[in-house]
Amino acid sequence: MTVSLTDALAAYRNAANAIGNQGSEPAKEGGADFSNLVKDAIGTAANTMARGETLSAQSVAGKAELTDVVTAVTSAELTLQTVVAVRDRVISAYQEIMRMPI
Repeated sequence: MTVSLTDALAAYRNAANAIGNQGSEPAKEGGADFSNLVKDAIGTAANTMARGETLSAQSVAGKAELTDVVTAVTSAELTLQTVVAVRDRVISAYQEIMRMPI
């Protein structure tokens, strides 16, 4: 399964909109908003991965439904691919900035 960059960006845009709709007023500091967005995205990714692992372990013990396990593992896989795609783009952007002449 491959994840395109546009799908990853759309997922993060939706997450940002969901987070932005929680408060009625925009934050006064742009840096704080971005850091909170990244922090929340990382927390959500970690929770998704942990849920996949937990349901996989429960499945081995015979305590979880197969459909729940498949859904959780697929979600964890998609989350991991999204995180890797974003990481690669951040590294690429950093390298491009470092190549810029001063």
